[in-house]
Amino acid sequence: MRVIVTIQHPGHVHFFKHAIAELESDGHSVHVFARENEVVTDLLESYDIDHEILAGESNSLLSLAAVQATYEAKLLARARRIKPDVITAIGGVAAAHVAKLVGAKSVVFYDTEHATIIKALAYPFADIVCTPECYDGDIGSKKVEYPGYHELAYLHPDRFEPEPGILEEAGLEPDDTLVVMRLSSWDSSHDMGQGGFDDPVEAVERLEDAGAEVVLTSEVPLPEELESNRLTTSPDRMHDLLAYADCFVGEGATMAAEAAVLGTPAVYVNSLSLGYTTELEETYGLVFNFNGLDRHARSLEKAISVIEEDDTEKWARRRERLLADRIDVTDVIVREVETVSGTGPERPTLAANAN
Repeated sequence: MRVIVTIQHPGHVHFFKHAIAELESDGHSVHVFARENEVVTDLLESYDIDHEILAGESNSLLSLAAVQATYEAKLLARARRIKPDVITAIGGVAAAHVAKLVGAKSVVFYDTEHATIIKALAYPFADIVCTPECYDGDIGSKKVEYPGYHELAYLHPDRFEPEPGILEEAGLEPDDTLVVMRLSSWDSSHDMGQGGFDDPVEAVERLEDAGAEVVLTSEVPLPEELESNRLTTSPDRMHDLLAYADCFVGEGATMAAEAAVLGTPAVYVNSLSLGYTTELEETYGLVFNFNGLDRHARSLEKAISVIEEDDTEKWARRRERLLADRIDVTDVIVREVETVSGTGPERPTLAANAN
């Protein structure tokens, strides 16, 4: 089987990296194409994944459309040469379109309900759309649900064990109270017009006043006052740092979910809510969502209370409950790619999974 994997965000690298290795070990030919976005190239190189960058970054909705058009055109040219059996992606706009044009099957993974543009452009053309069970939306007969989250494709304990050396690498002591903070750029098509913190500088000051060491990762340039808080370690070590953090506070849903499945309480500060962040709060108590107009002040109050409570055993118990309910999502990726191509077992529960 010939498989194309498309990558348009750093999280996509993590999501597919184990599946790529397993598909290759099963004898399949895997071709990876990417759009540069933040640290995508660095991550692909750090995991030794052979790839080709087809388009650059964008900084507005208009430039995103131009970049996406370039990316699709180049992907189509590569696909005509490769003649893939399956094209797979997260979101999957380019994957679904190109697959139709070259006679391949497309398997799209997605978990973002409010991404209306991506859904409208990808879902009608996709053969299979895989979502977590908590995804809130009617996709029809092509929908396949699974009991997990994207982040469990790479942070399930069968796939990941944190390295304690990250604390020394980041200039931290084992007894430091560590908060990891994430700032978003808000230039994705589904983030336009949204927001998180009112004032990141004030947020960091409040957390530091509570006794925390704050380490920042950001998609946007930082104010001069926060440059000393910027994460300086390799981007592929972020999950090690999250695992040893006392709390995550940030605008990124992916990183909030990453923290949660690692057993680190996450304070998610964003005007948008998601099915999986809601479930991680209501069912497992590992994410705290702050979406309203008062999200800045209320989120900081919650983060400070988590820091002051300092109850690591509580978060560990909640994580164990989550892991007992949820699966290794890499197994789902490999199964769906092989099943849709006819090289894997049939999926007898497809109709039962469809909404």
